[in-house]
Amino acid sequence: MRDFDYARAGSRSDATARAGAGAQIIAGGTNLLDLMKLEVMAPEAVVDITRLDLHEISVVEGGGLRIGALVTNSDLAAHDVVRRDYALLSRALLSGATGQLRNKATTGGNLLQRTRCFYFYDTAMPCNKRDPGSGCHARDGFNRILAVLGTSDHCIATHPSDMAVALMALGASVEIEDAAGDVRQMPLNDFYRLPGDTPHIETVLEQGDLITAVLLPKPVAGRQIYRKVRDRSSYAFALVSVAAVVRMEDGKIASAALAFGGLAPKPWRNAKVESALTGKVPSDDLFGQAADILLADAVGFGANDFKIPLARRTLRAVLRQATEATQ
Repeated sequence: MRDFDYARAGSRSDATARAGAGAQIIAGGTNLLDLMKLEVMAPEAVVDITRLDLHEISVVEGGGLRIGALVTNSDLAAHDVVRRDYALLSRALLSGATGQLRNKATTGGNLLQRTRCFYFYDTAMPCNKRDPGSGCHARDGFNRILAVLGTSDHCIATHPSDMAVALMALGASVEIEDAAGDVRQMPLNDFYRLPGDTPHIETVLEQGDLITAVLLPKPVAGRQIYRKVRDRSSYAFALVSVAAVVRMEDGKIASAALAFGGLAPKPWRNAKVESALTGKVPSDDLFGQAADILLADAVGFGANDFKIPLARRTLRAVLRQATEATQ
């Protein structure tokens, strides 16, 4: 690990002012510290925000939920309102990492996790995400855990978060405060950027921006499911995951919200899949059509080819469970 300066922010404005070029905000540090030890990331300074007033979970006007950026994954998963109204989120959080890590990892930090691509972590190997312009060996190398949707010639890394996949299906928004003190909100789907020719730019955050909260809309009726397929039963990243909120009426799918992990450089949501299901009577043929739409542009790179049929089977299983359980 290289030397760095440390500062503890006393306020949000202090944090955004300090988070300039060469500085990195730190909260739980469960991902950042690993990357610093490996010198994958080497900030000149880290700005500790753990003393800021961003630890609260509160019900907002209209019935939605406001989750402070410093709420730990453990506290969020155990919160009574989350367990009752957003059970999908609780299940996703409990499927990731160890209890010790969940006790430290924060909501904002979880959204900003870096990829677990082997080439990103190995500083001896070229990686456009770590060192722009150096190349992407993953495309022709060991890519078993990497993306089949939303990739580019420059990067095929996957986003590792379980929480973000659940939040995507629940229609979450991100609240961001900038260095001028202005606050903006945006849908989580707009927060992430696909790699294109700039895979090192992963979100829309600008210099001095600080995630202050995640906002969930009023809970909707329907069956909530989170299914995660992985190499071992615990403490492993998703090969494929599906987050689903499905509501049935009169034997038909009245609404469906679906998000996918392990398949793309960001939590993946495709409105065409949801539209194809809405208003239809559940059937294996219908679920197959939804999978066809989801995977129409999927491309494997050899070792990860299996993810395409695996995603198809996982989606069909989730939809079968969601519709059978609510008819």
